[in-house]
Amino acid sequence: MGKKGDLSNFEHGMVVGARRAGLSISQSAQLLGFSRTTISRVYKEWCEKGKTSSMRQSCGRKFLVDARGQRRMGRLIQADRRATLTEITTRYNRGMQQSICEATTRTTLRRMGYNSRRPHRVPLISTTNRKKRLQFARAHQNWTVEDWKNVAWSDESRFLLRHSNGRVRIWRKQNENMDPSCLVTTVQAGGGGVMVWGMFSWHTLGPLVPIGHRLNATGYLSIVSDHVHPFMTTMYPSSDGYFQQDNAPCHKARIISNWFLEHDNEFTVLKWPPQSPDLNPIEHLWDVVERVLRALDVHPTNLHQLQDAILSIWANISKECFQHLVESLPRRIKEVLKAKGGQTPY
Repeated sequence: MGKKGDLSNFEHGMVVGARRAGLSISQSAQLLGFSRTTISRVYKEWCEKGKTSSMRQSCGRKFLVDARGQRRMGRLIQADRRATLTEITTRYNRGMQQSICEATTRTTLRRMGYNSRRPHRVPLISTTNRKKRLQFARAHQNWTVEDWKNVAWSDESRFLLRHSNGRVRIWRKQNENMDPSCLVTTVQAGGGGVMVWGMFSWHTLGPLVPIGHRLNATGYLSIVSDHVHPFMTTMYPSSDGYFQQDNAPCHKARIISNWFLEHDNEFTVLKWPPQSPDLNPIEHLWDVVERVLRALDVHPTNLHQLQDAILSIWANISKECFQHLVESLPRRIKEVLKAKGGQTPY
């Protein structure tokens, strides 16, 4: 006996197609494997009502977690983003007549659009600094890309010679735990690293200066007088440039403030809000350098090679790359305004 009952949309189309091709009810039933009654009913509905699909509702086993249950599960997620699958399942089942297993919880969460991800790392911003960030964003919300082109960005960064990766996994037998091929060597403090200071603007990359020791006010004064001053006077001869620096202690030292006051007729120091690496596009250039370093075919084996590699990578950053970062400033400002001074995706 042929198949009876509701047909899928595809099967519905096959029946109509067979009858329109001139096949009889018996021939269509034999060809498609459906009952003569089903063939007759589907074709009649198509002729009289123009019905082109089965209008068939979803089939299969019903979901154990209905719309109400999904709302309940969504509230559990909102209350504790870090809850494990076991914890979510346990909390969901409390007071429920029909309990579910962890597999059902996982399926439901995926159907709701939730996936387990590593949290995005952002700086902890105090209430006071949120206000300062918001004030900065409001003061610069009307700045265009042309305005931001007049800013020279600066920062320091440290690059380690070696990196430990705690997520590395290997295949080994129980008694091979100390086999040399199953070990990952570590070096205290990453084997040392190289600290650099750099600056750039929309127009060009600026100097990248290796720092042989912890940067203090005296060392920073040398950088400002030897590198910042010639860069600013060359790039902004009309004295319309802004120099950006963060609020590191050596940047705020009295000798540094006095030096900037003596040269305030040549360029302006941008008043920078605390805890705002998301507003400084040079942070993304450090990420570029870091990624290229890790992708090198031959990795540096000592600090001298590491320094040379960093300087070479910096010099080869494309113009499109750093200009695109500066052009993102209006969007960054909007994100700070949207977050009311809080964290942003940048």
